[in-house]
Amino acid sequence: MLLHIDSSADTTTDSVTRQLTGTFARTHGTADHRHRDLSAEPVPPITPAYTTLGRRVEREGFVPPAKVPALIESAAERREWDPTLPLVTELLAAETLLLDVPMYNFSVPASLKAWIDRVTFPGALTDPDTGESLPRDTRVVVVMARGGGYGPGTPREHFDFQAPCLRAYFGNLGVPPEHLHLVAAELTRVDVLPHLAGLEDRAAASLAGPAPR
Repeated sequence: MLLHIDSSADTTTDSVTRQLTGTFARTHGTADHRHRDLSAEPVPPITPAYTTLGRRVEREGFVPPAKVPALIESAAERREWDPTLPLVTELLAAETLLLDVPMYNFSVPASLKAWIDRVTFPGALTDPDTGESLPRDTRVVVVMARGGGYGPGTPREHFDFQAPCLRAYFGNLGVPPEHLHLVAAELTRVDVLPHLAGLEDRAAASLAGPAPR
């Protein structure tokens, strides 16, 4: 199954990441293609009830999602678990996870961070028998876009907290490097930002073939 998640707040055709993930989904998708738009249907931020339930689950060891309801002690915790389980189930069913991730303020969109915070429920992505990561065989394709230039050797290379964040998150989740593919289209705002004038050729080359990061 291909799980395609859009996190760009721009739902128009101006969104570079939506264009690129849409192309990937059309050319590499399967009959079982699920699309989740985090702008149209935002994932609610976690609350104190989420963390309280999470700590209780952690104290029990590796608890599979099916057994979490037995540990719920309040209506607030139930309200946190009900929107969490479908996200976990979707992710565990995915053979390929496709993410649209524009750079917002040097990092990832808040909509995607909310999804990450909720889907990474304690123990939900871990095999309760072996302790191994359940998404370890999932192929993850991350399509990133940056209005300016943040690639190696650029003045703003060290302002990039987008790719390092995603690489650290999925690496910690157990996705091996060979299954994690990050590509970035740079200088996507070259047509509107005066200080990027003269870089149109580099922007076009990056969009035509974003380099893996």
